[in-house]
Amino acid sequence: MARREAIENIMKDIDDELIVCNIGFPSRELYDIKDRKENFYMIGSMGLASSIGLGLALAQPNKDIVIIDGDGALLMNMGSLVTIFANNPKNLTWIVIDNGAYGSTGNQDTYAQKLDLVDIAKGVGFKNSYDYNDINLKEIIESDELSFIVYHTEPGNSQAPIIDLNPLEIKNRFMDVI
Repeated sequence: MARREAIENIMKDIDDELIVCNIGFPSRELYDIKDRKENFYMIGSMGLASSIGLGLALAQPNKDIVIIDGDGALLMNMGSLVTIFANNPKNLTWIVIDNGAYGSTGNQDTYAQKLDLVDIAKGVGFKNSYDYNDINLKEIIESDELSFIVYHTEPGNSQAPIIDLNPLEIKNRFMDVI
């Protein structure tokens, strides 16, 4: 399965949740699959979707927040695992699409191929740390508990078009819904 298919599957369980999506092709694919004002597309800040998602979850405790991240981005900002766990936002679901590659820069291998990200999250203390294939995503999102999910896919990018919104437009329309 490709990352695009994983994002399509994730979006089947999304209603009014706020989404923060990792940079590059994941954001382009999400935009192409299901653009909505509740989607915040990262541009140029690899590794920070999780940090932005945490801030959003703390500032909007009555909204469900979903982060769509990548294994390379998580590995770039491993400190976010500890910070998010320590803050324990009950309205946050963090999905890491693990394709073992830096998809937006040429599909170079990541070290996630040698790691079990679910076990790492459990080691940090995440009680709700799962493989995507073992869960019902809608139930997890609605559980009011911090959750970490790894969705394994094959490396590769779809032919998703460039997002035709500039960063200011992305921010302003997202801010309008929150």
